[in-house]
Amino acid sequence: MTAPTRLPETALDAVVTARTAAADAVDLFEFAALDGSPLPRWQPGAHIDVALPTGEVRQYSLCGDPDADGWRIGVLRETDGRGGSAWLHENVAVGDTVRLAGPRNHFEFEPRRGTSYVFVAGGIGITPVSAMARAAAAAGVDYVLHYAGRSRSTMALIDELVALHGDRLRLHVADEGDRLDVDGLFASMAPFTTTYCCGPERLVEAVETAGAGRQVVVERFEAKAVGEPVRHESFEVELAESGLTVTVPPDRSVLDVVEEAGVLVLSSCREGTCGTCETTVLEGEVDHRDSILTPDEQAAGDRMFVCVSRAACARLVLDL
Repeated sequence: MTAPTRLPETALDAVVTARTAAADAVDLFEFAALDGSPLPRWQPGAHIDVALPTGEVRQYSLCGDPDADGWRIGVLRETDGRGGSAWLHENVAVGDTVRLAGPRNHFEFEPRRGTSYVFVAGGIGITPVSAMARAAAAAGVDYVLHYAGRSRSTMALIDELVALHGDRLRLHVADEGDRLDVDGLFASMAPFTTTYCCGPERLVEAVETAGAGRQVVVERFEAKAVGEPVRHESFEVELAESGLTVTVPPDRSVLDVVEEAGVLVLSSCREGTCGTCETTVLEGEVDHRDSILTPDEQAAGDRMFVCVSRAACARLVLDL
């Protein structure tokens, strides 16, 4: 059973102002503040937390206009998911109130003059990538958007993307015989191009492999496979703010042990993909096992996601 999670104190109640079908099994939900004030601004790549009646929280990428007063998310109904998408599709209608938090961003994009960009999206991965491409177009930088899917009927936002991006949009529709050739894409890519990718794990892995040695930034919706832990022994975690020290055994997470000690840590996915439980590391070496941090960010060793990452040493000191 998944443990209930908590939203931050900045969480708010928002009203659903629109719900539209965007593709087979994909609906767009638009939200506004109850008092009519603008919702917090966000940067492309950001996501928000949606509270479920069970007390659990799910994350969905923002896919509208960052300068708009409201928020928009695209939700793929997943039959084998964790229940959040099914609840939204089955229960949420225009006029309903939903508890939200955010935005938060571990997939940041800010267009820079003189840089060329390639955006690669597969399936529902188009939601954060569409906001990035919109920002690139508004900034007047050089970019191309590649969007892959099984069929047009399953690909959300196509009409909007065509209108916004014209010939900078490349659609790769499998049942029309046009599959995205990732190796070919990188072989023809100009040097110093920056690539952003979000989509199914198979696509993300292909982009990381073909783009090895290049500037590639990815976001995963599911946890990537990781090897054995660096250490198989228990380790100590000193909680500097709380004044406690706990022992984490090999078969439990830092998050579970810290929560059991009575220390509040905001969390959600418990698989290292959402970023909610990000914690500052004050001392010690981390065995990073998340699907968020880049190799450079992991090497910095100044933060970790306590739901999955562990100690690569006998003792960690965390800002908790």
